[in-house]
Amino acid sequence: MFFTLSKLFWIVAQPINLIGILVLLGIVCAFFRLRRIGLFFSICGLLVLALGGWTSTGALLLHPLEDHFARPDPAPQDVAGIIVLGGGFEGAINLARGGYELNASGDRFVETAVLARRYPQARVVVTGGTGTLILEGEGDGDTAPRLLTALGVEADRLVLENRSRNTYENALFTREMVEPKPGETWLLVTSAFHMPRSVGLFRKAGFDVVPWPADYRTAGNEPVGLARDNVSDSLQNLTIAIREWIGLVAYRLTGRIDGIFPERS
Repeated sequence: MFFTLSKLFWIVAQPINLIGILVLLGIVCAFFRLRRIGLFFSICGLLVLALGGWTSTGALLLHPLEDHFARPDPAPQDVAGIIVLGGGFEGAINLARGGYELNASGDRFVETAVLARRYPQARVVVTGGTGTLILEGEGDGDTAPRLLTALGVEADRLVLENRSRNTYENALFTREMVEPKPGETWLLVTSAFHMPRSVGLFRKAGFDVVPWPADYRTAGNEPVGLARDNVSDSLQNLTIAIREWIGLVAYRLTGRIDGIFPERS
């Protein structure tokens, strides 16, 4: 139920869809000669577009998420395993074409391949099934072996989890599969903006991981004001930020994480 409700809510709440809904409501109100109400909806749609596309709002909301965890310095010497969260592949395209097309979060898997070479004895865990409500696609746990083996990661090192639909299930199912032992070091690779929620969920599941963020979306020094990115990238930053902040609050309220931001260990 949580999974379905979260997906339905996000269909309405993500900025580009919200803009379309507000514009449509404005048109409907104008058709029924409710001009003031229609004008209100239209102005709200314009404000969402202006804040998301033409200002640095999205980047500013991403800063505290991306900056909360840094890669460990110095890097650990002995690593038992590397866990990469799904979300980096174009599932629908790969299901149809059988390839390994990457999306904007594909840096997660590039970084995982780099870490696999750096720690040749570590197991490489890919966790991610099909996390969409409507669209059909291949889960990252099914696609990843084609890319990682092509990049030189031995197939017998891979541990594949392809049932999970969200980060909560990533944490639960991964812990069940790998059964980490006390004292082992496990690196967690995901997008920097997604790391606070991911670490909180893994810790709640009893799996103490070492954050290894990748896929940064901001430079970290964007000032308040007009956007430095193009409109589509700025809107995408706002979309990602709103989704992640809502996810943090929702997971905290439902008891799936212990705090909005996990402690830095």
